[in-house]
Amino acid sequence: MPVPTAWSPSSAPVSPATPSWSTWGSTGRCACSPSPVWFPNCAIAAVSAEPAAVCDDGCVPPSATVSVEQLREVGLGAGLVALGVTGVEPLIEARSALWERRDLGLNGTMQFTYRNPDRSTEPRALLEGAASLVVGAWPYPGGDHQQAENPDDRIEKANGRVARYATRDHYADLREALARVAAELERAGYRTRIVADDNALVDRAAAHRAGIGWFGKNANLLVPGHGSWVLLGSVVTDAVLDESSPVDDGCGTCRRCIDACPTGAIVAPGVVDARRCLAWLVQAEGSIPEEFRVALGDRIYGCDDCQEVCPPSRRSPEAALVVDAAGSQVDLLELLASDDEQLLARHGRWYIARRDPRHLRRNAIVALGNVADPSDTRVRASLGECALSDDVMLAEHARWALDRLDLRSNSGLDR
Repeated sequence: MPVPTAWSPSSAPVSPATPSWSTWGSTGRCACSPSPVWFPNCAIAAVSAEPAAVCDDGCVPPSATVSVEQLREVGLGAGLVALGVTGVEPLIEARSALWERRDLGLNGTMQFTYRNPDRSTEPRALLEGAASLVVGAWPYPGGDHQQAENPDDRIEKANGRVARYATRDHYADLREALARVAAELERAGYRTRIVADDNALVDRAAAHRAGIGWFGKNANLLVPGHGSWVLLGSVVTDAVLDESSPVDDGCGTCRRCIDACPTGAIVAPGVVDARRCLAWLVQAEGSIPEEFRVALGDRIYGCDDCQEVCPPSRRSPEAALVVDAAGSQVDLLELLASDDEQLLARHGRWYIARRDPRHLRRNAIVALGNVADPSDTRVRASLGECALSDDVMLAEHARWALDRLDLRSNSGLDR
């Protein structure tokens, strides 16, 4: 990895004047420069046996070399299941793939890293003087959804299902673990920036290059021993660190994820058509295409099907962790009866198109149409009210749900 310098060691001039910053014998690096500046011939560096505690501008210079093993020990101790390092060179393959898939329309209305592929694949733009990406993987439960004590409770409450990663704020846990890694670097005087669940970086591409795992055919990153039940994030730093080795592909000829996708959204190994992906359709703005509504089943946020059938994910320790019912099941009738403020308070950590809770209601209406008990008068009343709403989107979805439950004629609505 080339050292990101503002001055090359062979051409850096030596100022005869006493500088306002301190340098030290181990590196001869200016602590206060916005990007790393090296002065190997600096007189102060030559005579300084110990690093200066602080420079004139109040910065603490790097005082020790930080090893990848040291950072890995900190990260794993904080709960990460994998940590690797890569350089900050552009993620060229990811950039090409984003542009190509965007040109083909495979992203649909999805933006995220598709919005600006050149920016989201340029790690150097994240931190001035960036030299390394320290990438971590945080695990979350990938086992069965916990069932309510009353076996009939599911029918009585008409619950909607939430994808495992969204049952609680696992990203907060990831950021906390990455903050521990960042603190280790900062104690040595390096600068850092944490990037997680952020459109500024294609996290899977960074993790792949950092040796965290390999790309599955469902486009998820598979971590050896843990499968895809992980969230990914990075610490961008100006510390120059040894890079990790890539991980070999572990999928072979397996295509279970491709075959299991309920809408055929995995159109080629590693290529997902967002226009067909249930996980995106419940987040997208506007109406859910009618052709995919039945396939949604009871889902109101996310879809785990392609992960549930994946052998490495099924064999992982995360697959043995039962998902708490409190986070994985949502009372659909209660959701529809809640106002905007209540919905955002409960589910505000989710991605909700334009922060408009109508999209949560839309999802709940479709789920009711798929799994509700038609004999439940509360279901008929709730859907009937939505069908008469002035909101065109909700009314149309409610009429669809009533038809699916064969209830529209009993709701005072003309066919």
